[in-house]
Amino acid sequence: MLARLPRPRTLRARLTAGLVVLLAVSCAAVGVAAVVELDGFLTSRVDQQLRDVGARFPASLEHGTLPRDDHDGDEHGDTRRQASGTLGVRLLNGKVTNAAVVPGADADYSTDLTVRLTGHDKAELARVPADGRPRTVELSALHGYRVVASHGLDGDVLITGVPLEPVEATVHRLELVAVVVFGMALAITGVAGALWVRWSLRPLSRVAATATRVSELRLASGEVALPPRAPESDPRSEVGRLAAAFNRMLHHVEDALTKRHASEERLRSFAADASHELRTPVASVRGHAELALLHPGPVPPEITRALERIAAESARMGEMVDEMLLLARLDAGRPLERQPVDLTRLVLDAVTDARAAGPGHRWTMELPEEPVTVTGDAHRLQQVLANLLANARLHTPEGTKVTVSLETERESGDERAGGDERAGGDERASGTAVLKVQDDGPGVPAEVQPGVFERFTRADRRRTGPSGGAGAGLGLSIVAAVTEAHGGEVTLESRPGATTFTVRLPERGE
Repeated sequence: MLARLPRPRTLRARLTAGLVVLLAVSCAAVGVAAVVELDGFLTSRVDQQLRDVGARFPASLEHGTLPRDDHDGDEHGDTRRQASGTLGVRLLNGKVTNAAVVPGADADYSTDLTVRLTGHDKAELARVPADGRPRTVELSALHGYRVVASHGLDGDVLITGVPLEPVEATVHRLELVAVVVFGMALAITGVAGALWVRWSLRPLSRVAATATRVSELRLASGEVALPPRAPESDPRSEVGRLAAAFNRMLHHVEDALTKRHASEERLRSFAADASHELRTPVASVRGHAELALLHPGPVPPEITRALERIAAESARMGEMVDEMLLLARLDAGRPLERQPVDLTRLVLDAVTDARAAGPGHRWTMELPEEPVTVTGDAHRLQQVLANLLANARLHTPEGTKVTVSLETERESGDERAGGDERAGGDERASGTAVLKVQDDGPGVPAEVQPGVFERFTRADRRRTGPSGGAGAGLGLSIVAAVTEAHGGEVTLESRPGATTFTVRLPERGE
């Protein structure tokens, strides 16, 4: 039952609920103690009254009739000397022979005072021991009574009882007053406590708001502007110390991010400048090597082989320099062209080139009937396709099947508006082009997959093709950088026998 009750989530709600619960427990303890004490006190007063009354009234029942005149000036006998509601019972051999109750002050004493008891009442009275100790009994005809039994002169048992109705009424009145007063106190304390806790935790709420704004920032790269610091409060309080420590942490984080950004800018500038400067000497070395190979005279085979290696390595170095320069420009936020690009045509051209470069692989395509067009840089998107296909060709053995598929994902709301030309235009605007390159090769090692799109990451240990994995590890990083620059994303799913690179691009770029 308690598990189903709603639990407070916030610290403010928990403190308020705890305050109210503690006060409720305290009020309940005070109320119960007061009621129990008052009930015991009033009951002791009734017991004292029983001792003062004695057995005079039930003794008058020993002869079976109530005396009306004992010629002592009290024409109504012992009845006038008893309190209203006093009970007198005579038992003989365990059976009730007489039972009477003293009427109120305004009652007619000429009437019969005998009270009719039920069988249950008589059995209850018969069980009262004649030891002179007061006990409480419940009589269906008279309700609660405090009774005491003693032995009579005729070998019978005489029981005197005093009603507990005044005691019960007083106790019930106290219970009602306690419930009302304590209930009002709990309600007022709950409202006042909530306001007080809310006021006391305002500095903590400001710290939480600042932390929330910080958590929404992108801290992975680029220049980061942290929000204003949390307001300072009393440093002697826990919240004040927390706010001060949080502000110091933000200051350290901001310093670290600033230094990191400056370092990234310097590294990016160095990479761009170095790549740019290296293009000319690398091209010159390559040109001289190719020129030397064209010499008509006799050249030793060793020299020819060396010149061929120089030309090949300079060509490879030139490609690496171009890739590094491209990454540096993308990191610097260099804008790309924004023109309509037919992805279907790019896929056809890229697969045709891949067939020529890797005739030992099986190349297949799955293209839609309608062309898929996106907004972006055609040259860079063609480079994405070329890198993905080269990755599949270089890192899988011959005979591997490579499938390139292209499709368009639509939102469900746009699909419902398919019959309307205007809806069709909105549909195209919110669609996503999905390009997949799948192969049934050995797969990418699990330990490499998390960083497969990082720079200089290679997975030659398992996805090794005939080339021996001669790449520099920049191809997939270029795929990720160009895709992100177009507002898309690229993902990898790989296991032995099934590797899929998925590129998602908005059909209408920002």
